[in-house]
Amino acid sequence: MTGRRQLQLLPLLLWGFLQLVRLPFSASQSFIGINYGDVADNLPPPASTARLIQSTTITKVRLYGTDPAVISAFAGTGISLLLGAANGDIPNLASSPAAAAAWVAAHLPSATSSSPAITAVSVGNEVLFADDPTLASQLVPALENIHAALPPNSTVKVSTVNAMDVLASSDPPSSGAFKPDLAAALDPLLAFLSKTGSPFLVNPYPYFAYLSDPRPETLAFCLFQTNPGRPDAGAAGITYANMFDAQVDAVRAALDAKGYKDVEIVVAETGWPHAGGDDEAGAATVENARAFVAGLVSHLRSMAGTPRMPGKPVDTYLFAVYDEDLKPGKPSEKSFGLFQTGTLAETYPTGLVRNGTAAVAPALAPAPTAVPVRPTPAVASPAPARVPQVNPVQPGSAAAAGPSALCAPGTATTAARGAAAGCGKPSAAESSRIRTVSVIRILAGVWLLYLLI
Repeated sequence: MTGRRQLQLLPLLLWGFLQLVRLPFSASQSFIGINYGDVADNLPPPASTARLIQSTTITKVRLYGTDPAVISAFAGTGISLLLGAANGDIPNLASSPAAAAAWVAAHLPSATSSSPAITAVSVGNEVLFADDPTLASQLVPALENIHAALPPNSTVKVSTVNAMDVLASSDPPSSGAFKPDLAAALDPLLAFLSKTGSPFLVNPYPYFAYLSDPRPETLAFCLFQTNPGRPDAGAAGITYANMFDAQVDAVRAALDAKGYKDVEIVVAETGWPHAGGDDEAGAATVENARAFVAGLVSHLRSMAGTPRMPGKPVDTYLFAVYDEDLKPGKPSEKSFGLFQTGTLAETYPTGLVRNGTAAVAPALAPAPTAVPVRPTPAVASPAPARVPQVNPVQPGSAAAAGPSALCAPGTATTAARGAAAGCGKPSAAESSRIRTVSVIRILAGVWLLYLLI
């Protein structure tokens, strides 16, 4: 009889274990971020986007500019921001410490409980391949002036976003090396990053690698699907199971070869378009986009890391929140959005929305009170313009689209209540804590009964 009762309790123990296993997938993850572009004329209000992202496990957002309304929308959300200074700002920031100080004062508000959490600044985007060749030599002076203008003991990191085109070699990953003709600009940049403890920001896109080698086995390798793997001929015992790891490790090898093993890598952009032109048929599809994003998210959550950097996921900003219908270039450049602009529903399942629920209804409530983020007369702040990449294997930024429904959609009353009180739900951290405590209590009770019986 005792044995039978013990067997009856086993399903409860198994259920409790499964609940604990599920916890990491509903909790926020510090290594997953997303790009929030604005090259579109149909974007929802920033407050709606902020609540949408809160409904996911995403914890950080990269902006391409310093729009006060956007920055203010993330105040008090627990979501950190990576701000962008435009390429056009670089000459002024490089030549004038006062201009850099004014930029910091205007766009990095003093840290308070209600101010947005700004953790990093990217000065320029893919500057080494900009149309203006003079920007490369002015990049590090601009970085230095911004860094010097930060408050004492500031933890804000200052860096710049690089295209994968900075590599002269990436296959096999162990052969990763920077282009020699970029040394005049890259060497001082790497020295600055090492000195300040800032990361090397880079944009790896397996999608473009597949376009250059459209074989079925390459597609599986790029989409985190079952494949034979690719041994690294230059590193005994290392085999790559996906293109993302191979691209990131090629950058790691290049940094190591330069003697900068202390400089961490952050993926500033990566994604897969869900639609494209006739020349991208079979590549830019919803099915492939879903496979890539869901596979990448699962890979990051596994904490496996890469073969050269095992045991720790690389911080990664997915591209992007929404499609951006005003972006120039191929149709695929407009079609990277994970969420739809009208309904805020997912474009396709990603595994990012908490507990698999729908995301957030569009906000009808007013945006939260703005933090004092003032434009500065010292530095012009044009609309964030992203520089497209030159090499076809490396994209420029692509863009945005998004759907999801958090609060019950429909009435203004519901939307307003959701904006004011988080739709009546506890915060993500609180929900995770309550759930953890509840499961542990259930397991403890069941185990006690097991021992008594």
